[in-house]
Amino acid sequence: MTETDNPKRSAPAASEYISENFKPSDRIAVLVLNRNLGETTQRITTAHKAASPEFQAWLRYKNANGADIYVGMNPLKQDASTRTKDDIETIRHLYLDLDHDGTAGLEAIKNSNLVPQPNYVLNTSPEKFQVIWKVEGITPEEAEDLQRAMVREFAGDPAATDSTRVLRLPGFANKKYDQDFYVQARAESTQTYHLRDFKVPVDSQDAPQHYDEKTARSNRAPVTALSQSEHDWAYAKRALARGDDPEEVIRRIADYRANDKHDAVYYARHTVSKAQEGLQRKTVVAETIAEEPDRVHERTYGA
Repeated sequence: MTETDNPKRSAPAASEYISENFKPSDRIAVLVLNRNLGETTQRITTAHKAASPEFQAWLRYKNANGADIYVGMNPLKQDASTRTKDDIETIRHLYLDLDHDGTAGLEAIKNSNLVPQPNYVLNTSPEKFQVIWKVEGITPEEAEDLQRAMVREFAGDPAATDSTRVLRLPGFANKKYDQDFYVQARAESTQTYHLRDFKVPVDSQDAPQHYDEKTARSNRAPVTALSQSEHDWAYAKRALARGDDPEEVIRRIADYRANDKHDAVYYARHTVSKAQEGLQRKTVVAETIAEEPDRVHERTYGA
């Protein structure tokens, strides 16, 4: 990767970031998640409206009162009311979540000839980064295969490979920690990339599509003593709380349990239904699930 296209621009504000990454008419998902209150609000609106002073003021109010702010990086269809893979209109971005030893991961990307220079690097918390490339002409399947390949190459988070993924919106505070950490975006490039610009080896079609998730599961399962059904329920609860579509959560669990459940779809639907009831009641159980087991659930299903 070269440094020839580094415009050295200042860190963009949230409204500028949205305007630089989307067309005004693009319909995008903005997720507002307050973990303390158990509240999730998803707004699907145009990029023009999301970048407006009124919408940004509402986001600042929510952030000041404990909510984390996220944005979906791929535009949705004009009639979309949810954020599922079927709702994705086009792939506008590729991304990589460096949630462990992020500085080393960034250095590896900088010195690699397998990927082009990112358009943005978001510093989301100490030593954690989200790396973003603007792209065009890439299918959802190609995008997810390539993102899984980059996870393997640069030790990224295998949970962040879904085309419906929401990433943090710069300019707002990360509320997951005791002290606020304001997310900043560093602009690196103004180019728009194509599939040919990424040289990282991608698995063949004969290779397991969920290699990263299975590897993460085998490496991390001893972290918690929860049963598999408890894992499924806790994962469903967390996915629903962050705004994932219930049908998409059902699909993920059913796919994962297909080999050991007689009727995996029925089991998954029942699990998600119970998770929805738990969220509505705001039971004490929701507060007792530790952060690290939750991370295991995310990685296991590739949510």
